[in-house]
Amino acid sequence: MLLNKFYRTHKFVWFFGLAPVLALCVGAGAILHSDKSGGEHTVYVKNRSAFGTSSPKLTPKELRRFTLGNRMFNTNWVTAPASVTKFDGLGPIFNRISCSQCHVRDGRGKAPEGPSELMKSMLVRVSIPGESLHGGPNPHPVYGDQIQDRAIHGVKPDGTVQVDWKFSTVQANDGTVFELREPIYNFAMNYGPLGDDVMTSPRVAQAVFGLGLLEAISNDTILANVDEKDLDNDGISGRANYVWDVEKKATVLGRFGWKANQPNLRQQSADAARGDIGLTNIVFPDHGLSSTLTDAKAAPKGGDPELEDHLLDAMIFYMQTIGVPARRDVNDPMVIEGQKIFNQLDCAKCHIPSMETGDKHELEILHKQKIFPYSDLLLHDMGPDLADGRPDFLANGQEWRTAPLWGIGLQKMVNGHTHLLHDGRARNVTEAILWHGGEAQKSRDAFLKLNADQRSALIDFIQSL
Repeated sequence: MLLNKFYRTHKFVWFFGLAPVLALCVGAGAILHSDKSGGEHTVYVKNRSAFGTSSPKLTPKELRRFTLGNRMFNTNWVTAPASVTKFDGLGPIFNRISCSQCHVRDGRGKAPEGPSELMKSMLVRVSIPGESLHGGPNPHPVYGDQIQDRAIHGVKPDGTVQVDWKFSTVQANDGTVFELREPIYNFAMNYGPLGDDVMTSPRVAQAVFGLGLLEAISNDTILANVDEKDLDNDGISGRANYVWDVEKKATVLGRFGWKANQPNLRQQSADAARGDIGLTNIVFPDHGLSSTLTDAKAAPKGGDPELEDHLLDAMIFYMQTIGVPARRDVNDPMVIEGQKIFNQLDCAKCHIPSMETGDKHELEILHKQKIFPYSDLLLHDMGPDLADGRPDFLANGQEWRTAPLWGIGLQKMVNGHTHLLHDGRARNVTEAILWHGGEAQKSRDAFLKLNADQRSALIDFIQSL
């Protein structure tokens, strides 16, 4: 039985992290908790390579494939025609020249600090009211589904996006005052205005480690946590998103992306290659440019497709087999106390501590792994303050997929910042909690009632993940 369902039924308080190999009997079963966040694919690296280290389960042959995928993830693409024909075809309009420019060291992106700073690991989705042919967002008639703010020589990009910040404060019951910031976006477009009916959604890059393990979780395991009508009356009603699988030509369960709007790593990777770097590929064989972008449509191409199939496959394999950093400080008394508070505040009802992968994934090494992502991979209403107002298949404008928490304590080490949430507005874990609303409003309010020591313990626990 999945942990959160047991918790909802019996209202027990769980104590994870008491020791690396402590088993706690709960009901008829036993939960074995350890520092192995990624099961057998856990890596014990605490430096700047913590998010990009290969799984220890790879064979020498697989490690060579991983290395090729790593190279592709970090390759800087160039304008066609070029002497290195395998890596030309950039653009004609794009966001970054490589995967790693957004996913720096395979980690999380951040928003600009102010209007003078360009977006580096962030982009803005756009659409207009209505649905696409298969139920997804309705692309903007000129700018498609994202603003591409770079272009090759001789072509104008879609435009630029500037970010400024509005500040406010929140006071805890003990008098502690917290400052929050909210983004304000200004658009300067090159091919006409976005229009009054445009819907925008800023997205910072997410970490890419452990994605193969999330992909290997069975649909049934994810769907077991759906409680769309809140039948247990706990105020939490996780929903599944169902999205279009381009290659299967079918509607399937979504699990990746900020709104669970991608079905698998193959489609997510191919879509990012085309949308973010401007590379056609076997999944998305054309650039999808509107007729307004005449210069872009006339630009030279780097092959057909520009991203060769075997290179796309290697990049996907790379992301499927990056290891998950191990938990730290599991015996620290403050961490143990923080876990109690985490569960008492009902955080674990959405950030479900553990799941088990199934036995159907193409990579057998990912089968039957007990992992600790701290996510249910479902959509939750996060309230109006975090809303983007932009539907994405079944996800409405207030719903977001529960972000996995594993590795969060190493983000400062790897990425040099601690910014969180879909638009990077939260500068640390505390601010991220304080932006929670909707289904998480009670947990957020309970957080403000904690004293300073309790808040510190909770943060210590989250930083241990």
